Amino acid sequence: MTTTPASAGTPVGGSWEELVTVALLGTERRALPGQQPGRQAPVALLDAAAVETVRRRAGVRPARAAARPEPAAPDPRTPLPPAAARRLSTLLADRPGTGGGGRRGAAPDLVELLPQWLALANARGFAAPPQALPALLDAARGRTDLRPAALAFAGPRALWLAGLNPEWRFALRTSPGGATTLPEAADDVQRLWQEGLFAERVALLAAVRAKDPAAGRALLVATWATERAEDRLMFLDSLRSGLSAEDEAFLEGALGDRSRNVRATAAELLSALPGSALAARMADRAASCVAVDHTRDTPVITVEAPHECDAAMERDGVVAKPPARRGERSWWLGQLVEAAPLSVWVDRLGGRSPEEVVALPVADGWQGELHAAWCRAAVRQRDPAWSRALLGPPSAPEAGGPGAVSLAERAKLLATLSAGERADWVAGFIGTHGLSEAFQLLGVCAVPWAGGLGRAVVDALDIARDAGSFPWSFSGVMGLAERCLDPAEAGRLEGLTSVPDESEHAAPGSGDYWAEAFQRLVTTLRLRATMSAELTPP
Repeated sequence: MTTTPASAGTPVGGSWEELVTVALLGTERRALPGQQPGRQAPVALLDAAAVETVRRRAGVRPARAAARPEPAAPDPRTPLPPAAARRLSTLLADRPGTGGGGRRGAAPDLVELLPQWLALANARGFAAPPQALPALLDAARGRTDLRPAALAFAGPRALWLAGLNPEWRFALRTSPGGATTLPEAADDVQRLWQEGLFAERVALLAAVRAKDPAAGRALLVATWATERAEDRLMFLDSLRSGLSAEDEAFLEGALGDRSRNVRATAAELLSALPGSALAARMADRAASCVAVDHTRDTPVITVEAPHECDAAMERDGVVAKPPARRGERSWWLGQLVEAAPLSVWVDRLGGRSPEEVVALPVADGWQGELHAAWCRAAVRQRDPAWSRALLGPPSAPEAGGPGAVSLAERAKLLATLSAGERADWVAGFIGTHGLSEAFQLLGVCAVPWAGGLGRAVVDALDIARDAGSFPWSFSGVMGLAERCLDPAEAGRLEGLTSVPDESEHAAPGSGDYWAEAFQRLVTTLRLRATMSAELTPP
C-alpha cells in the first residue's frame, strides 16, 4: 500500500457548501482553507469532497422501510400484436415540433397518425404493452386531445403508475374513457363537491350529469346561491349534457340571475327545449314580427322588428345593447327569431315547408337578418329539415344560397345532418367550387371520407395541380386528406406522384412541391392501411 506524501496534498476539511463554491469558482480563483494554490489543488479538492461525502452518508440514519405498493390491477384485454407494439413505439417516439418547419418532405407526419392508431386499438379491444405506459402517459400529459383515447388504451396499469408519479396525476382525475372518475360513496361525492378545487368540481358535475342528470342538477341546486358568478356560468354550461324538460324549472330561476352571462346561457338552454315556457314566449314575440303579405302579386315575407327591448325580453335572455355598428331593432329581431322554435313558422307562414319558407322573398332588405337567425336556430335546435332548406343545393353560389351565406354557417348546418348526407353535400360543393373554400366544410365530415367525397377531393387536387396553382395554398386540405382519405384511394393517386410539366403560368418549383405532397399522401395512406392490418386480431 502506498501513501500520498504530505506535499502532494492531504484531504482538507470544510463544509459541503464551501467545497461546492470552490468547485464552481475554480481552485485558481479560490483555494480551500489550509491548501495552497497549485497543481495539486484540484486533487486536494476531490479528496476533500470524497471524505465529506462519506461523512455525510455515514451520518444518515436509516428510515423505516415503506410498505410495498399493491400490484396493479390486471388488464384482461388481448395483448397487442408484436408488429403493432413496434408501431406504437415508433409513433410515441415522434414528438410535436421536432421538425424544422418549412418544407415537410415526403415522409408521413407520425404525430397526426397517433390519434388514429389509438382509436383503432381501442375499437379492437387491445391492451397496451406495459413498457409503453410511461411514454403513453407522457404523450397524454402533453396533448389533452389524446387523453381520452390514450388513457382508455393504457388501462388500469396506467392509473397505478400515475399514483407513483406526480407528473401523471391528471390520469387519477380522469377515467380511461375521458370522464372524471366518480367516488363510489355518495358521501364522497358530496365531500368532493363541497370541498374540491374548482376544476375538480366542474369535472365532477359533468361526470354525475352524464350518469344521472337529475343527481347532477341536485348538486348544483344545493350550492347555487353561494357560487361566484363566473363559477355559476361554467356549472350551468354542464347542463347541456342530458338537457331535458326536467331542467326547465331550475333554468327558469336562473333567468333572474344577477349575471347577464348566466341569464343568457340559461335562456339559450331553455330555447333548445321547444316545449319550454321561454320558447313559447319567444315564439309569440317572433311571430308578431314576421308575416306573409298576400296582397302582392307573389307572397312576400314582411318584417316589423321590435321597437323596444322591455324588461321581460331582457329577463328571457335578449341582450338590449347591440354590438358596434349594429342597429338595435335588427339586433333584437335576430335574438327573438333565433330563440323561437322553428315549428312556429309552419303555422305562421301558411303551412309552408322549410324549403318553401326559405324560398319566399323578404321585403325591405330583411332577408339576410331573418335567414341568419333561422340558421342559428336550426343549429341550436339540431333541426335537419331546416338545415337542408337553408343550405340549399351545393351548386349554389357561395353568397347565393337560400339561407346560409357564409362557409362558417354552412359548416354548422352540415353538422346537424347525417354523415352520409354531409359527405354527399360537400362532394357536390367541391365539384362546383373546388377546394379553395372547402376546408371548413371538410372538417365536419366523418372519417374516413366516404368514397364520393374522397374522389371529389382527389379530382380537385388533380385539377389544381394541372392548373399550376400554388401547392402550399392546399396544404391544409392535403393534411386533412392524409388523416381522412380512405386508404383504398392510394392506388388512384399513384399517377400524381411524378413531377408534372410546369406551364408558363405555374408558380416556380410548384411541380416539385406537388409531386412531394402526393408522394407523402400516398405513403401516409399506405402506412394507415398497414397500421390497420397490424391491429387486426389473428
